[in-house]
Amino acid sequence: MDSKANESVFQNDMINQLVANGWLLGKPENYNRKLALYEEDVLGFVKDTQDAQWQKFCALYPNNPEQKFLERVATQLNKADPNAANKEMRTFGTLGVLRHELRDRGTRFSLCQFKPEHDLNPDTLTRYKQNRCRVVPELVYSPWATEEHLEQTGTKAKAWRIDLVLFVNGLPIATLELKSEFKQAVQNAIKQYKTTRFAIDPATKKTEPLLSFKRGALVHFAVSQYEVYMATRLEGEDTYFLPFNKGKKDGAAGNDVPTDINQYATDYLWNEVLLPDNLLKILARFVHLQIQEKEDWEGRKTKKETLIFPRYHQWDVVSKLVEAAKTEGPGHKYLIQHSAGSGKSNSIAWVAHQLSSLHNASGNKQVDSIIIVTDRNVLDVQLQETISQFTSVEGVVWRINNQEGDGSKSEKLASALENSQPIIIVTIQTFPYVLKAIENSVSLKERNYVVIADEAHSSQTGSTARQLKEVLMVDSTDEELTTEDILDAAVASRRASSNLSYLAFTATTKTKTLELFGRLPNPDEAPSKKNKPEAYHVYSMRQAIEEGFILDVLKNYTNYKVAYNLAMKIQGSDEEVESKKAKVKLNQWGAFT
Repeated sequence: MDSKANESVFQNDMINQLVANGWLLGKPENYNRKLALYEEDVLGFVKDTQDAQWQKFCALYPNNPEQKFLERVATQLNKADPNAANKEMRTFGTLGVLRHELRDRGTRFSLCQFKPEHDLNPDTLTRYKQNRCRVVPELVYSPWATEEHLEQTGTKAKAWRIDLVLFVNGLPIATLELKSEFKQAVQNAIKQYKTTRFAIDPATKKTEPLLSFKRGALVHFAVSQYEVYMATRLEGEDTYFLPFNKGKKDGAAGNDVPTDINQYATDYLWNEVLLPDNLLKILARFVHLQIQEKEDWEGRKTKKETLIFPRYHQWDVVSKLVEAAKTEGPGHKYLIQHSAGSGKSNSIAWVAHQLSSLHNASGNKQVDSIIIVTDRNVLDVQLQETISQFTSVEGVVWRINNQEGDGSKSEKLASALENSQPIIIVTIQTFPYVLKAIENSVSLKERNYVVIADEAHSSQTGSTARQLKEVLMVDSTDEELTTEDILDAAVASRRASSNLSYLAFTATTKTKTLELFGRLPNPDEAPSKKNKPEAYHVYSMRQAIEEGFILDVLKNYTNYKVAYNLAMKIQGSDEEVESKKAKVKLNQWGAFT
């Protein structure tokens, strides 16, 4: 069977499974290339869920209200400037239109209904179930690839087809290019994106609405049976693809090959991540824009906006932790062993926000406050910036320090806890006092808390370390206390509390941390060599190295003995040697390194 036939089988299998999971199957001819909208679903969702507003809109525009509405949606999408890094413009573009109301002459429309926090409002839940998720295969996307455009301008775009395009209520969300030849096939899909899927068509010099950053599809997947990569901005050869793989059981990058020959190694993409409920939650609570300021060698500063879509391990750990909070309740410990390069800052921001807005069946908040323990100022800023894109409520995040607000740190801490501040950020030095405050207050003892510990490579020495040892009741004679030492001691020195859950994010786990926060494979049995505590979730250092996020520091490792002998020989006086002997020695050294 040739590669095209293989690809066709792969594509049909994926479509069939998507449809079985609740996706609607669309037709390419029903797609409006110029507006980059699947018209039937834009209009259908609005009419089904907001009839009163639609009737009001029809009265305002009696002549062809449907076309007027589609153009109004497209106008809101087109206002997104791919080159602007402006927070004020985040109501525009695909993400902005999904999250914010569309207003026109007194009418107000929502283009998407995200899942409510609880089921107490049946109308909202009904609207949520009326969202339309549609997959369209073999989509010719360019509005400039027509004979009409050729006659008018003398130029014509190539009629490239994208294998699969996913829409939510008619708005483009994701494109997928599929390849099925051999294990490196995913690189061919990446090459296809880089060399033929341009945000600006090279022939006509016009913008491609579907592929434009922020205005069109939010994420682009390169998919084979073995691997998945993704990009959120198409920039030709400069397009940056991130791996979207689960990782193998041995800690390597990629995906394990299933034992079932009828299953694909990458089917988690469409059978887990792209399930309608999961994708809608990603759009509501994960995807966000991030502005980075860069400075060149001449000191010129520029800003660039990046759209952040979670990598697989980030989505997986956040989803599992939130689900565990629902099913297991408070009073548990979770060790998240994520290597450097895993994007822990975003993972912490996502899980903190989602846990802070978690409600039980009665509509009451499940967690009174999330306490984040970190010494990284950048995490504070990133948390506030990220969370502000998911909620219109201000003041969700509150940092306890001496610089902000009135009163001492202890007064600010007491106030934040008493007022059930949703997210409280404290330093590692302040953390033990948080536990004391909760222990010593009758009212606070009745509330539920989640402590998220962000591993930092800082340490405490001198008088600060001595004070912390007293608070933590630590007998250690070491002059230095690491962040992990403080966290371990703070937890170990106090009885397990049924109202306190701990989420410990760390890259390099110490034995003590594993004992305190790890989980036994067989919880009913005592710890043993065959029943050692394990991390709740792992993104391994090996996977991070193989995916290119960190360097392998052992790759060019030279042991001490060799380095010492070399140094001693170098110190000796230069001497002439036979060229043959010198070449042999050099070759030996080259082979060793």
